[in-house]
Amino acid sequence: MQLVAVHGWQKDEAAVAKTIADALGGLVFEARQKIAGGGPAVLASFADMSRAEALAERLRAEGIPALVIDTDTVRKRTPFYVRRFVPGDTALRVESLAADASVIDYADIELLLVAICSPGQSQTVSTVTERKFSLGKTLMSGGIPMTKKVTHEETVSSENRDETLWLYAKGRGPVIFNRSALTYDGFGASQQMTSGHNFTLLKSELQRLAPQARFDDRLLRRPTLVRLLGPTLAPEVDLDLAFEVLARSLHM
Repeated sequence: MQLVAVHGWQKDEAAVAKTIADALGGLVFEARQKIAGGGPAVLASFADMSRAEALAERLRAEGIPALVIDTDTVRKRTPFYVRRFVPGDTALRVESLAADASVIDYADIELLLVAICSPGQSQTVSTVTERKFSLGKTLMSGGIPMTKKVTHEETVSSENRDETLWLYAKGRGPVIFNRSALTYDGFGASQQMTSGHNFTLLKSELQRLAPQARFDDRLLRRPTLVRLLGPTLAPEVDLDLAFEVLARSLHM
């Protein structure tokens, strides 16, 4: 599948929406919804590469920067999922979940992108006690309304929301740090008490050690993530495509 996304336009939003609507054969109102809040934003998807390229070229000719992203290419890559990391003076040593090791020079880091991810759902069972009207007790009391205690179990499903940081460095694919999957002992004496505090420290240390890298946390806001992906893609399963669109737009 080929995605067409727009970003970084300098023209008035109304003019951009009109151009997009004309190119897609849709309504200006619908186009404005797609680009509301600024880009990047996925406009359309195609099975045919030539159709995607034709749309992108038409938009570029009208002064609207456009990207074509091959989702198969994105998903054929093997990301480096970090289990453990050790910050050094000039480089970051990382170990993957598969026990592979690598060293990333801070000078090579270009992007630090953060988002909320949803690895799954958890269920908890709790015992609930409440009072309900008792017809039997009411009759025995001569008509005075009576209640009785009723106890039952309730199963509550909740979404496990985690934070993820994707590091982009020269000459390599994304290096992924998922907050709950990391071991933080590489911080040594600086290690914090909770994974949340440690993850915050990781973000701040990477920004300090790689000041040239662009840090972007807009994908922490679900409405922004939903707008970026558009109506045909879902944050729960297409977060990798959201990162690809954002990374490509920031590299332009």
